Amino acid sequence: MSRKAFTLVELLVVIAIIGILIGMLLPAVQQVRETARRIHCANNLKQLGIAMLNYESAHRQLPPGYRSHVTSDGDVPSGVFIDSATWDAAPGWGWGAYLLPYVEQSNVDAAIDFAHPIWEEGNRQAANQSIHLYLCPSSSGPIDAVAVVDEQGQPYSPLGNPLSLGRSHYVASHGQESCWGECGSALTGVVFTDIYAATTTEIQVNGDVSRVADGPFYRNSETKLNEFYDGTSNTICLGEHSSRLSDKTWVGVVPGASVHPRFTSPENGADGAATLVLVHAGPSGGELDITGSPIIHSINFPTYHVGQMYSEHPGGGNLTMGDGSVQFFSETIDLFTFAELSSMGEGETSKPWN
Repeated sequence: MSRKAFTLVELLVVIAIIGILIGMLLPAVQQVRETARRIHCANNLKQLGIAMLNYESAHRQLPPGYRSHVTSDGDVPSGVFIDSATWDAAPGWGWGAYLLPYVEQSNVDAAIDFAHPIWEEGNRQAANQSIHLYLCPSSSGPIDAVAVVDEQGQPYSPLGNPLSLGRSHYVASHGQESCWGECGSALTGVVFTDIYAATTTEIQVNGDVSRVADGPFYRNSETKLNEFYDGTSNTICLGEHSSRLSDKTWVGVVPGASVHPRFTSPENGADGAATLVLVHAGPSGGELDITGSPIIHSINFPTYHVGQMYSEHPGGGNLTMGDGSVQFFSETIDLFTFAELSSMGEGETSKPWN
């Protein structure tokens, strides 16, 4: 009696059908996985938003963007390290470090001496810690500690020996204007007074970044909730920046360090140490593009600045508002709307991104 079996042609047909089915199912599986990663990322930012508000409840102000010795002329006491080009100075701890007790990281917080600089030997082990809450699962870039580098991309530390800091995929908003690099040590500066009309004015700075920054986080910021004149639900506080574009840290700012893009565009390049923890939306410093319009970069905008929001979620990214809520912003959002939402006082009252 003959035995029944598949012919070679039938076997090839079955294999082809299975291959087609797998090809059809794979994008759906990948989409489900990305949806889960996006929800995970939103939850991370939600927890950071709650921590931010709990810090405010305890201290009656939000944490500083980063802490630096205050100076109006570049002079600091002997023994305090300062970058003469930016007036960024010790100790350097950033907003993410100050939130540690509020994100169940009291053990790391207890190991830090906030009165001393990030780069001192006693703080290095704690500053090198990886904290899962500060990492987005959709980021395809590095997740290991950030190697601190100088303007040439070489290893850098005020003490001379290499320094690495715990990575973050989340950053705080400086607002529309940026005041780091040369602005941080300037006596005067140019700021926009009307971004729609592209009008500007010159103001006194004298090292006081609060005279320039119009967002909630900046050098030595002490922002209170009653300063959110547009309302906390209409103001961006935190958001994403994937390490695929550039390195960020939860730890803080190392004076004299530099942040470099991992890939180049006609518009990007290295930027100041403050961009280890902060970004801005633009427009800033009275800068205009070739058409005479203010330069604004919303999330994922193809300038790919190291000082902008950047996400690897398809179509946009997660941002935390001043009330602690998390919203997904489309990368096609109107640029002026994004700029308004990055400022604490542009006068908008609706939620036009919905």
